[in-house]
Amino acid sequence: MKTIDVVIADDHAVVRTGYRRLLELEEGVRVVAEFGDSDAAYAWLTQHPADVLILDLSMPGRGGMEVLQRLGARVPALRILVFSMHDSAAIVSQAMRAGAAGYLTKSSAPEALVDAVRKVANGGQVLSDDVAGLVDAGSRPPPHLALSPREFDLFRLFARGTAIEEVAAQLYLSTKTVANYQTLIRKKMGLANRVEMHRYAVEHGFG
Repeated sequence: MKTIDVVIADDHAVVRTGYRRLLELEEGVRVVAEFGDSDAAYAWLTQHPADVLILDLSMPGRGGMEVLQRLGARVPALRILVFSMHDSAAIVSQAMRAGAAGYLTKSSAPEALVDAVRKVANGGQVLSDDVAGLVDAGSRPPPHLALSPREFDLFRLFARGTAIEEVAAQLYLSTKTVANYQTLIRKKMGLANRVEMHRYAVEHGFG
């Protein structure tokens, strides 16, 4: 049986340690690296082979959705399993559209993570029970699904009230580029200002 090489990306050291100990109890599963920020994980994964990435979407560095999409384009053989505290339909749908092979919430049982790693490594797709009914629910897609992964990450920052200068520093962009993104996102979603962006995010469960 081929060993499944796993990389863990989560900004909480105690969480990474727990995942590692859980997975290393399993025959045929090996944790080959762990990271506390998305940029370091991306850099390593573009230089080293791995089978599965367990990814928390909310980490320092570039936004989780953008990292998902970039890794999918750069390392297409890598299977990405999102393991997140977020259980909103908006975030689950965006993650799957961005290229995730699976999405589990952190309220899932420990054995669910192990099973999910094995399943996505073998080419399957996994959704935890508490989010399985959220993907593609409804006949008319909400406006945020028109956003690219990067735009969605930016939208979440804008909706939280993060200043343009702070967003620019966090994502390594110029303030002009961030301001242009903000205008584009508002137009795509039909929202007039940041107050409406915040209200939309809260109503859709990712505020």
